[in-house]
Amino acid sequence: MGLLAKEGIDALSMRRVAQALNTGPASLYAHVQNRDELCELMFDRILGEVELQPPDPANWRAQLKQLCFGQVAAMVKYPGIASVVMNAMIPLGPNALRHGEAMLAILRSGGLSERQAAWAFDALGLYGKAYAVEVTSWRDGSEEELAERGRQMAEYMRSLPAGTFPNLMAIGPLFSGETAHERFEFAIDTFIAGLDALAGR
Repeated sequence: MGLLAKEGIDALSMRRVAQALNTGPASLYAHVQNRDELCELMFDRILGEVELQPPDPANWRAQLKQLCFGQVAAMVKYPGIASVVMNAMIPLGPNALRHGEAMLAILRSGGLSERQAAWAFDALGLYGKAYAVEVTSWRDGSEEELAERGRQMAEYMRSLPAGTFPNLMAIGPLFSGETAHERFEFAIDTFIAGLDALAGR
């Protein structure tokens, strides 16, 4: 886990993990079949870091928001793990199952039907992973590289004809890496407001 947190998913090979554990790759293969299975186990361990609470019908909105932020914070702590999960597997480890059960219980306590809760659970999970991928990609590189990347993007946006893209020109500055947290919170708040409206029907 320390290797993943420090160097990201690209550094996670069976050989590197074996070195970190002071053993050989063959020893790892006695426990996992391949790197994909290792990543699956690590992701489940990461989900185990997220605090889970019993559902409170009077406080389900705040609980759902807290759970979404907790999930994302755990994934961002380990760069690249979210992209692997999105591309390779459906998490079914013990912590993933507990996490899913907790979120569904919160959604159901808010008055959503089984179908509404299931689809909300799916959408929130996908959005949280996508957000974690975006945040970690913004951090991929040195401070100088990140600053240069931002400068190039801003320069390109300024070069666009304002008469053709007036709205894009106006909102461009709002999509910097610094606003990612605010954008995520806005999306989650908006999503929960929509769920609240559904539950009230």
